[in-house]
Amino acid sequence: MEFKEVFPIWKQLTREEQERLEVGVTKKEYKKGEIIHNGEDDCLGLLLVEEGCLRAYIISEEGKEITLYRLFERDVCLFTASCMMNNIDFDITIEAQTDCTAFVIPVRLYKSLMEESLPMANYTNQVMAANFSDVMWLLDQILYKSFDARLSAFLIETSEVEDSLEIQMTHDQIARNLGTAREVVTRMLKYFQREKAVELSRGVIKIVNMDKLYEWAKDSLR
Repeated sequence: MEFKEVFPIWKQLTREEQERLEVGVTKKEYKKGEIIHNGEDDCLGLLLVEEGCLRAYIISEEGKEITLYRLFERDVCLFTASCMMNNIDFDITIEAQTDCTAFVIPVRLYKSLMEESLPMANYTNQVMAANFSDVMWLLDQILYKSFDARLSAFLIETSEVEDSLEIQMTHDQIARNLGTAREVVTRMLKYFQREKAVELSRGVIKIVNMDKLYEWAKDSLR
């Protein structure tokens, strides 16, 4: 696909602005597990996902990871261009959760367009609001939802991303995604197995009863 086919506000831009984007934008491919952006000093540019899934997460001082949100086709990540945003003083890491391709708009180009184009400025505000809405949703989950609901939702969402009922992840990897301890994940997965919702083997979780996971997930699904 071409950039103009996936950029949501392409038709709202002037011909001159479109031409600048066509010249400046690059397409990149990333392998599953590749770190695309790593902290505030790594200013890649604005990312627009063409295909695949990216994961945005933060790392605590104790080394625990917690997933903030995922990005899919046509989703935009502004935090890979955080150097152009004032008062952003926390580090977000972006990794490829699957093999994926994405368009990259260089920071200087995007910043100049945002300052000159009202549609681009409005779009930036919408994306920022959506990203922070995802973060607030996550805080609500951590503070007020039970862990069985959060884990069920995670398994459902990961199964959808990978398009498979077999999830190839260790308990430690799941714990890092959910910001908890591996032992907590292991105990809950063993409970899920006793309830015949999943089957566990080394490095693999097989979903055998999706309906039960949906029942447990309740309103922890996005």
